[in-house]
Amino acid sequence: MTGPIGRGLTPARLGLRDVVRVGSAGLRTRPMRVFLSALGIAIGIASMVAVLGISTSSRAEVDAALDRLGTNLLRAGPGQTLFGDDAQVPKDAVGMAARLPGVLRVTATGDVSNAPVYRTDRIPAEQTKAISTKAARLELLDTVGARLASGTWLNEATSAYPAVVLGHRAAQRLGISAAGPDVLVYLGGEWFAVVGILEPVELAGELDTAALVGWQVAQDRLGFDGHPTTLYERSTDATVEQIAQLLPAAINPEHPSEVEVSRPSDALAARNAVDQTLTALLLGLGGVALLVGGVGVANTMVISVLERRSEIGLRRALGATRGQVRGQFLAESLLLSGLGAVAGAVLGALVTAAYATSRGWITVVPPIALAGGVAATLVIGTLAGLYPAVRAARLDPTTALATT
Repeated sequence: MTGPIGRGLTPARLGLRDVVRVGSAGLRTRPMRVFLSALGIAIGIASMVAVLGISTSSRAEVDAALDRLGTNLLRAGPGQTLFGDDAQVPKDAVGMAARLPGVLRVTATGDVSNAPVYRTDRIPAEQTKAISTKAARLELLDTVGARLASGTWLNEATSAYPAVVLGHRAAQRLGISAAGPDVLVYLGGEWFAVVGILEPVELAGELDTAALVGWQVAQDRLGFDGHPTTLYERSTDATVEQIAQLLPAAINPEHPSEVEVSRPSDALAARNAVDQTLTALLLGLGGVALLVGGVGVANTMVISVLERRSEIGLRRALGATRGQVRGQFLAESLLLSGLGAVAGAVLGALVTAAYATSRGWITVVPPIALAGGVAATLVIGTLAGLYPAVRAARLDPTTALATT
């Protein structure tokens, strides 16, 4: 400063570096208070970044799954008759559906009743572990996009003999980690060799808890009636909508209304929509946390003004203008909020990465979340520091020095 304003001297102008230096000086003298105030901002920013990051990572994983698995898989099965009874699909439904133009592959599974699966023949009958037995056609693996975690899939030879492929969760429930000719399960009163174990099937989750046996052996040894329970159909992307309308009549020409057709990929899209709704709710909660953090900053700045009246009075007496005092406390508020923003953005990104990694997802932290968090922090910091800054600038130098 060149001198007091009252003597006609012009006050020195503060550059940006000077404003930052003066504003940070107040923060360095109160580290614990600064930490607690910045923590409120950090929690709000971290919540918003993590919510957006996890939601975006989830959507990226769904999109990748749809790209990998395709959206051209249709699932058809029996519905209800006119009188409310369970309908039945004709035995030759697979062949009839395969005649439709645009169909690439059709396969089926059939529920085998009264054929529970046990690890040994010593387990009580009621302890079935909710594992279903299904007869499976050989094209099932390729049609639904399933992959083997261990062993092999059924073939022309093993489908006619007591061999079984376990779904991912079925194998876990039975305590089986790897397939092999010496790994046996007690199925329908007979011993079956576990020749394969599937990885989780994303578009046909019912297979995860199933024990899959060959169509022929199911009819010969397990009393299977040969009627498909679920048909899986792959078509070209251009014809999938049309085939979805034609499939009921092709499968059951006499009673097409008794056939239900669904698109498994729609379930993934629906889950994505639900995730977006939940994201909006969680973002609102993050915004509330950020607002609470802003109130904490405002409270800190008001207390700072009250505690530093002598400093303010001295600066005014030495020639500092009201604008410079306002700038000092606004800078202090913005720096305080900025510390919380940086910490919150880093914490939110780390939470996103940790959660996505634990789920095996692609980690995506959208730049808009980081930019939006910083922008929101600047607004919060400005609003939180505005009143304390104005109050500090209005202090009369004489009165402020007299209260020390």
